[in-house]
Amino acid sequence: MTKRSDQTKQNFIKGAMILLAAGLFNRLLGFIPRIALPRIMGAEGVGLYQLSYPFLTVMITLITGGIPLAVAKWIAEAESQGDSKRVKYIFRTAMLLVTSLGVLLTALMLLFAPWITKHVLPDARVYRTFMVMTPMLLIIGISSVYRGYFQGKQNMIPTAVSQIVETLLRIVASLSFSFMLLPYGLEWAAAGAMLGAVLGEIGGLAVLLWKYYRDKSRIKQKALSHPDEKAGKNIPVLRKLLSLSIPVTGSRLVGSFSYLLESIFTVRSLAAAGITTGIATAQYGALQGMIIPLLLLPTALTYSLAVSLVPSLSEAAARGDHALIHKRLHQSMRLALVSGAPFVVIMALLAEPICRIVYNHAEIAPMLQLIAPVGIFIYLQAPLQAALQALNKPGTALINTLIGAVVKLFLIVQLASNADFGIYGALIAINVNIVLVTLLHGISVLRFIGFHMKVLDFVKVGTSMIIMGAAARFTMNHKPLSMEWVNLLLACTASVIIYLILMIVMKIIDRHDMARLPLFGAWFK
Repeated sequence: MTKRSDQTKQNFIKGAMILLAAGLFNRLLGFIPRIALPRIMGAEGVGLYQLSYPFLTVMITLITGGIPLAVAKWIAEAESQGDSKRVKYIFRTAMLLVTSLGVLLTALMLLFAPWITKHVLPDARVYRTFMVMTPMLLIIGISSVYRGYFQGKQNMIPTAVSQIVETLLRIVASLSFSFMLLPYGLEWAAAGAMLGAVLGEIGGLAVLLWKYYRDKSRIKQKALSHPDEKAGKNIPVLRKLLSLSIPVTGSRLVGSFSYLLESIFTVRSLAAAGITTGIATAQYGALQGMIIPLLLLPTALTYSLAVSLVPSLSEAAARGDHALIHKRLHQSMRLALVSGAPFVVIMALLAEPICRIVYNHAEIAPMLQLIAPVGIFIYLQAPLQAALQALNKPGTALINTLIGAVVKLFLIVQLASNADFGIYGALIAINVNIVLVTLLHGISVLRFIGFHMKVLDFVKVGTSMIIMGAAARFTMNHKPLSMEWVNLLLACTASVIIYLILMIVMKIIDRHDMARLPLFGAWFK
């Protein structure tokens, strides 16, 4: 392995923490439009904006699917063997495949947009938003290959920087365009918000291109003076990429297609319960545009863990190092559990002040209270799914996801169409899906490699959550200061400090774990 690759390659935890820092920064910044958009165009406008995304997700999954994962996995293996030519073959093949699919599906979306928005999506007013978002297919597809390339080299910095640039551009552009286009109606305001998302993706891709071609010129210069001793093997790269990417694409397609059907079934089921289309769109907008983003805030960590876990486990599996596989997976699961638990407590117990302060819509707090407890299953699901994929078991992840999707859609139709449940019926269905898929993934990992979390870890974290929750409620109920947002911030800060102290006392985390934290880690070294 070259000296430069040693300098740019981050170890598993460091790579995860780089993406965590960028992810947290992006999630916090991402709440600016989440907070501002409902105030600009209301829950109904947010609903129109959100209704376009499930279809986009399906198309992106068809284009990229498991390609970034496959690129990261095979490049990591080639790097571990010092085979730079195979790295080049893998990258070029993946890029050609993704670009071809992107051009084809973009053309089909533009051609059939009127029919899709009228007959497939539940609200025909999404047409303008749908048209504006079509360029994202090709942009995101190309970006995903570059991200897979850098992740395979275990260099997470380009991905992190591109995410930050994309978020900053999207925030400024989405809010500006939605505000400027609002006088022309909610449809145009939602389309303006989507246009901002397109510009953000262009900015993120520009960063990845700059980083790739800068590194490529350095590699060329080094290759001229130190030619590679290893020649790349003439292997069927496309077939190897597809062997992993197709099952992963299938698994993700099940998830994204169920997300599309979830949006369609939810709005249509609410209409069957006697709710008008406008109100049903607004309720769906509140769920997907306000409640779910709060719940997914800690997934900045689980995403970074999953991205770093795939190449790390792939290298360990290639060497047959089962001890390292168990170690990395345990690190991921423990970090996901410990970091996600405080969010669950705060969202469940302080839902009303959070929704009132963040969105100015206190009436949606019961939705957050209902879905918050299953958040811990979401945070554990990502490392488990990444482990199945890295261990060449994507078919198992596909079956688990399919089972959960079928159960969820069945429950949405049965419960959301009942006037007694309404939108809460859809929430119950989503909760059941999250718990079921996570448990199935956990059972699968246990069956394949014998890995399971220690029960005592759950007991310790659960006990700490109860004590933390009591501290948060005590602080909030006594209202030490006059302003509610200050009391909320005080309650969150005090309870999280207590939780961290308990984690350290119970030896769930130690000084070495704290030293890995971005920004604050130097204090503990």
